[in-house]
Amino acid sequence: MRVKLKLFASLRPCLPAATKGIVDLEVPDGTTPEDLIREHNLPREQVHLILVNGLYVAPADAAQRPLEPGDEVAMWPPVAGG
Repeated sequence: MRVKLKLFASLRPCLPAATKGIVDLEVPDGTTPEDLIREHNLPREQVHLILVNGLYVAPADAAQRPLEPGDEVAMWPPVAGG
């Protein structure tokens, strides 16, 4: 099945520069956001916020929530501001 992975801020360089942080992926059925983190060697401690189709996925659920065909998975590192 195909899904889209979008990485933001300091996670963006984990993908090739030409992708601008967005890649379409072919993944097996049952793939979870946690699987994407592992498969793309993302620094787990830096993946703070995960959204699937714009909906928040709690860290405890990232390994349990299977993706569906066409899902868009967005990931952000911790962000600070004022």
